[in-house]
Amino acid sequence: MSELKHKRVLLKLSGEALCGEVGGFGLRPSTLSDIAAEIVEVHHAGAELGIVIGGGNIFRGLKGSASGMDRTSADHMGMLATVINGLALQDAIEKKGVQTRVMSALAVSAVAEPYIRRRAIRHLEKRRICIFVAGTGNPYFSTDTAAALRAMEIHADALMKATKVEGVYDSDPATNANAQMYRRLSYDRFLADRVGVMDSTAVTLCRDNKLPIRVFALHQRGNIKRVVLGEDVGTLVAEEGE
Repeated sequence: MSELKHKRVLLKLSGEALCGEVGGFGLRPSTLSDIAAEIVEVHHAGAELGIVIGGGNIFRGLKGSASGMDRTSADHMGMLATVINGLALQDAIEKKGVQTRVMSALAVSAVAEPYIRRRAIRHLEKRRICIFVAGTGNPYFSTDTAAALRAMEIHADALMKATKVEGVYDSDPATNANAQMYRRLSYDRFLADRVGVMDSTAVTLCRDNKLPIRVFALHQRGNIKRVVLGEDVGTLVAEEGE
């Protein structure tokens, strides 16, 4: 077995990843099963996995707010969307034989445990995968920020951000065929260039706590395991010289 570079990691998944298409809606069982298979493979390699999942395939708080909804109400709806996604992912992973716990920042005790940091760490030590839902439990904070926060709370070695593109680019690769991908990027450069792949609050939290971020494409089979093994996949956001 190859040696893991990162023993404990926080994986950030978008809600869109679960429906199998950009801008899509709902859940696609085959996509869920494929993602679960990759997660289980990483688990069997020895990694301790925490997962934060978004809810954009069901409801986006920012989009609801932009259409006239109260921002707090819209964000709470988005948090509940992440609970649905977390339960779906739990089901897909447990069908493959790995114990999983869904831990929520909002009280939904009938379907998920409350998020308690020490309990989450104990689950990880017992080789259970933890899925953290409902963001931070507060409006005005994204699930990217929740991922950075949970990563630090569970003492993760790295934050892994799985996206629809290969990494961080100097411009939008969907509209610019000549866009160049960064292999390395400092936190300060990321923030100064206002890179849209992750919000500034999340990156600032990682910078202040020296937590490396790896941005990579989810759609390439095996990428999650490659990142955990320390392969140079996607873009590494870290301190200068790291």
